[in-house]
Amino acid sequence: MLKCIVIDDEPLAIQLISDYVSKTEGLELVNTYTDAIKALQYVQGNPVDLIFLDIQMPDLTGIQFMKILNKKSNFILTTAYDEYALDGYEFDVIDYLLKPISLDRFMIAVNKAKERISQQSQVESITINKEKDYIFVKTEYKVKKINLSDILYFEGLGDYINIQTIDKKILTLENIKSFVERLPQEQFMRVHKSYIINIEKIDFIERNRAVINEKYIPIGKTYQDAFWKKIK
Repeated sequence: MLKCIVIDDEPLAIQLISDYVSKTEGLELVNTYTDAIKALQYVQGNPVDLIFLDIQMPDLTGIQFMKILNKKSNFILTTAYDEYALDGYEFDVIDYLLKPISLDRFMIAVNKAKERISQQSQVESITINKEKDYIFVKTEYKVKKINLSDILYFEGLGDYINIQTIDKKILTLENIKSFVERLPQEQFMRVHKSYIINIEKIDFIERNRAVINEKYIPIGKTYQDAFWKKIK
């Protein structure tokens, strides 16, 4: 569920968007505001995935609101004035809804939001501190800490990755590329489109296959030169 808030100085506009939110799967309306300053105070202290934001408001305009947050949230702008569209895109807003807003147009904007936030979540699903010897990985409903020294290899399984450790399998909804970009290269290496291995865990190499804990892992042709250079 995406936690969202509505900010608009017109109560009727808030009522309409709140009604649309209630009809849209995957959205949870946590608050509505006619006062942008109060909304800002809430957002700065609470997690919010998506903000439906009017541009023309007293005290604090939508543009000023976004400047203060400095791209720290996702916005769908709602306004009766189309001349603000370019200002909105300067802040990388998800969509720009011109009042009066229809339900179908609202849902198109929400689908864009879901796609972007999903991409953001994938990027954030692995957090690695290169000065440490562990990673945090999202698995099921948990964020699990895994010591790098415990990892044998990563194996691509369709939409999932199996992180094989010394004593267990850990599945995460990720892709191989995201791990390649975050893992320390001196310890981990991609050797196949579906495998990253911990070089320190190789038992032996046989016919372009690295054997780790009795698992034969193929070394793809495009990775063989780099692999043998690193091994030597």
